[in-house]
Amino acid sequence: ADCHSAVQRMRYEAADFEFKYGYAIPPAVLAKRMADLAQVNTQSASMRPLACVLMIVGVDEESGPTVLKVDPAGHYLPFKGTASGAKEQEATNFLEKRVERIESYTFEETVRTAIVCLGSVLGSDFRGNEIEVACVQGKEGRFRCLTEEEIEEHLNAIADDADA
Repeated sequence: ADCHSAVQRMRYEAADFEFKYGYAIPPAVLAKRMADLAQVNTQSASMRPLACVLMIVGVDEESGPTVLKVDPAGHYLPFKGTASGAKEQEATNFLEKRVERIESYTFEETVRTAIVCLGSVLGSDFRGNEIEVACVQGKEGRFRCLTEEEIEEHLNAIADDADA
């Protein structure tokens, strides 16, 4: 319920911003607005903070692709790669070891790094139908989910790299 209400509020804020200003809300502005709203809930004992971490992925016209993370306390930060959930720290450690090279990665290298990170943290191998991979690609910011066949190709490339 918390995640659903947070997504609904983000949609409302994005639509309201576009109506007022005539252009789509930049991801950093949306993250700041959601962080401000989350922080209000921490000011009073009678209000329960939302129990969800928001990851906002979008394309800013000025700075290009952006990943922002908003926590329930009202903090928001930009990231090159981030994780959330039960094994967040392990995944963050994995990504921190690669942070210097992430900006120069191709699309394929980025997807493979994400899959390898997930497999490393969970300690298992995957099949194409066991995971979902989505991406925001290019300056136009097209969001799309990879097909099972595309995921399987990446998994095969990861296995080939491990064998080499």
